[in-house]
Amino acid sequence: MMHGTINIKKPASVCQFLLPKKITTLYHPPYSPDLSPPDYFLLPKLKMKIKGLHFADVADIQEAVTDELKKVQKEEFLVAFQKTHDRAKVRVYANGAFLE
Repeated sequence: MMHGTINIKKPASVCQFLLPKKITTLYHPPYSPDLSPPDYFLLPKLKMKIKGLHFADVADIQEAVTDELKKVQKEEFLVAFQKTHDRAKVRVYANGAFLE
């Protein structure tokens, strides 16, 4: 796939999943934390919930994280992805320049 002069490669499995669902994909510039919902929305929320806890094994960590993810309301995800969309539009209008 090409976007301007930037060659964008996606794993074949991702393309095979998205294509029949007619999901549009956008170029995500590298090192763009303002365009990554997990970085500014989900991960901090998870960190605060499990911070300071000690786990016996990976299975306990997975269970704790899964439990916390199930508590996140659908509306919170919708707001986060709307913010991502808004930030992406700003980035597109700025020709990819980092804006603070």
